[in-house]
Amino acid sequence: MSATPSAENRPAAAAAAATAATAMSGTPREYLSFKLGSEEYGIDILRVQEIRGYEPPTRIANTQHFIKGVVNLRGVIVPIVDMRLRFGLPDVQYNSFTVVIILNIGNRTVGMVVDSVSDVLELAPGQIKPAPEFNGAIDAAYITGLGTIKNGDVERMLILMDIELMMTAPDMGLIDSDAAFH
Repeated sequence: MSATPSAENRPAAAAAAATAATAMSGTPREYLSFKLGSEEYGIDILRVQEIRGYEPPTRIANTQHFIKGVVNLRGVIVPIVDMRLRFGLPDVQYNSFTVVIILNIGNRTVGMVVDSVSDVLELAPGQIKPAPEFNGAIDAAYITGLGTIKNGDVERMLILMDIELMMTAPDMGLIDSDAAFH
């Protein structure tokens, strides 16, 4: 009986280990930075297909509260996840800065609504620190590290996320986890 949970978690654990190994390999990586509330996050730029302005999606009944609905993107039906709702943050008014980041995850296209997109940053392994163990809005398993960006005397932190691991998690209900890892 105890072998079942570890077998179910094996793809997620393998993906997290691979992400950590890549981050520490010595090669700089590029991250797309975006804001949710007052926090700044970063995701692997290689997962990003495009960035679009927010348009209200078509609502689908009986979906998770954080799934805003779907949009038709050049003939592809794309589910839209509101990351503020996903992380349990206060709801925000959608404005001209609100964007949808279109991602390619596990052979599927998924959109995520964020408050704004900042820029693309290249981080060397020395700029990335391991994520501390804590309970927060984001499951710590989805955080690959904390990036430090210096601009003159000003230093800011970037919460680096494994967006593929998050979007393929069973509680998201977006992607068949078996298909995502084969």
